[in-house]
Amino acid sequence: MNQRNTRKLLLLILLFSFLFLLNSCFGVNADIVLNQNGTGTITLVYRISKALDSLGRLDGNERWNTIPAGRADFERTLSRLPDMKLVSFTSGEDEKNLIFTAKMEFASLNGLLAFLDSGGGRSSFSGDAGSGRIVLALGDGTGIKDPGLDKLVAGISEGYGVTMSMTFPAGGSLALTDNGGKPLQAGSGFVPKGKTVSFSLPLYDVLASSTGINAEFSW
Repeated sequence: MNQRNTRKLLLLILLFSFLFLLNSCFGVNADIVLNQNGTGTITLVYRISKALDSLGRLDGNERWNTIPAGRADFERTLSRLPDMKLVSFTSGEDEKNLIFTAKMEFASLNGLLAFLDSGGGRSSFSGDAGSGRIVLALGDGTGIKDPGLDKLVAGISEGYGVTMSMTFPAGGSLALTDNGGKPLQAGSGFVPKGKTVSFSLPLYDVLASSTGINAEFSW
C-alpha cells in the first residue's frame, strides 16, 4: 500500500474511534420501542458511502470489511450479549450508499445499553422498567484537533446524520446536554416530550463536538 493510501486509512481509523453505535456507522437511524416490562425492540438503519467502503479494500485488503456489513457480523456481536437477539437483517444500496437494516429484541434495558455502548463508556442506565433514565454519550468531547483530519471528517460526514427515537409505554422525555449538563441547541426532528421522543443531529456535529453530546431519555 502506498504512503498516500496508508495515511488515508490511518485517518479513517481515527475517525472510526469517534463513532457511536457499533463504532462504524455513518448515517444512523435508531428507533427503540420500550415495553412496560423493560423488554423491547431496536431497529437500526445505517448508510455507508460506497466510496468509503471501497477505500477500506485497497491493495489486496478486500477480505477486511471496514464495517459490520452482514448478518454474520451482527450475530457475532450479539452472541456476546445474551439479552439481545437479532430478529431480521436486510441490505441494499442506492446510488451513493450501502444501506443496512437490522431489527433486534432486547430482554432488558441493561442488555440494550450494553449493545449501544459496547465500549463501556460514559453511557448509563438507572431506575427500572417502570421509571428510569438512560444517558447515551454520543461523543466524548475531545473534538478533532488536527486540521487535516477535521477537513477529512467534514467532507466524509457531509449529508449524514445521527437520528434516534424512543417510544415509551406511557410517555417520557428527552434532553440533549453537554458533558457538564448544559442544555444543547436541538437539531431538526427534536421532540422532547410525549409517547415518542426523538432527535436528529448532523454527524459532523457529533464527531467534532469539543463539549460532548449526551442524549438523556427519561420515563
